[in-house]
Amino acid sequence: MNSQNLTLEQGADFIKQESKYAPWVVCFIASLFFFYEFIQMNMFNAMNAQLMQEFSLTAAMLGKLSASYFYANVLFLVPAGLILDRFSTKKIIIIALTVCVAGTFSFSLARNIELVTLCRFLTGIGSAFCFLSCIRLASRWFPRQRMALISGLIVTMAMVGGMIAQAPLTLLVNSTGWRAALQFDAMLGMGIIVLIFIFVRDFPAHMRSEFDTDRQELKQYGNWQSMKHAFLSRQNWFCGIYTSLLNLPLFLLGGLWGSLYLNSVHHLTRTDSTIVTSMIFLGTIVGSPMMGWLSDKLETRKKPMIVGAIASSIVVALIMFSSNLTLPILLLLFFLLGWTTSTQVISYPVVTESNQRMLTATCVSVVSLCAISGGAIFEPLFGWLMDYHWTGTMAMGLRQYSAHDFQFAMWLFPIGIVVAFFAALSIKETFGSTPK
Repeated sequence: MNSQNLTLEQGADFIKQESKYAPWVVCFIASLFFFYEFIQMNMFNAMNAQLMQEFSLTAAMLGKLSASYFYANVLFLVPAGLILDRFSTKKIIIIALTVCVAGTFSFSLARNIELVTLCRFLTGIGSAFCFLSCIRLASRWFPRQRMALISGLIVTMAMVGGMIAQAPLTLLVNSTGWRAALQFDAMLGMGIIVLIFIFVRDFPAHMRSEFDTDRQELKQYGNWQSMKHAFLSRQNWFCGIYTSLLNLPLFLLGGLWGSLYLNSVHHLTRTDSTIVTSMIFLGTIVGSPMMGWLSDKLETRKKPMIVGAIASSIVVALIMFSSNLTLPILLLLFFLLGWTTSTQVISYPVVTESNQRMLTATCVSVVSLCAISGGAIFEPLFGWLMDYHWTGTMAMGLRQYSAHDFQFAMWLFPIGIVVAFFAALSIKETFGSTPK
């Protein structure tokens, strides 16, 4: 067994140090962490009805339970950025993913709402490190002028996880029950930990001296100075606001309310509803690398972000205000929603190009903090708006929400996209330039 492990390690070292594909192998395997976390983030869409029934939850209570994942993210994102800039990325990924897997497995065994919420919170702690760690690795393994494309590809991996959390997870939940489905989910996470242990390295061999120099500079710079630099930058905040608000369809429709919305408003079956919501992720899978490549090719960041906000508002309006939409039309509209909102990935290269390289993870954590705060705030707010508009209809002891209740809460989307548009206008163009 030891000799087999040694062979794997030697093979991994050869791939990373000698092959031109080494950066792709490292970043692809690391992005499986992001892929896994997006399954956890969006899995409630496949089991919301079962959870509401088993734990007697209202819409607002389900929103709060789902949002406990985001609360943990918000609390740990800034420490995650500081830690990833200073310590081994590989070791941090393994520890964080282990915490996430433990939270998922414990969730499958929990019998009361308090314990379920705690497990969901633990999963969110691990998630705080996923995207930052991928961007940290990409910034070391790839040149700056390719960061928009690489950021898009990393997000694409996450969207694949989001798609798996829709119809495939729904089918698994329907056939095995939600508890067994989560145990399969935890086993998948353990497999990813093994792959990361074998293949991921913090940096190319020739960058050892640069890495050591960055660590020394960061030690002298200090944690408070790093945070001050990251959090007093208007550029970072505008990028964060833009990303957060263009992510709302993913969080609200893809992650929690989409299947119930489509079932209530358009009378789709549960399976068809999750197929439609998965199109948001498919649109983002196609759009993220495309928008990143286009931004790199045109050497502009700001213009695609502005156009993305305008196009997203048009698609949202079509979804909200069109009646009698057929299944093929819904599939197309939800795909376009993911495709147009995928311009949010351009925020990350804007931040890396606007800040010192040694502070990459800390500065990107500002954007991630805003994005995750969107989930923490708007998932329960969406549920509260539905409860506020609810007319009192009950069935089998559960609240029944009408199409009007959902449409009332859906106004969060156009309002958020308008704010995102103005945030994009306020961003300073970087033209894909090297950070100062």
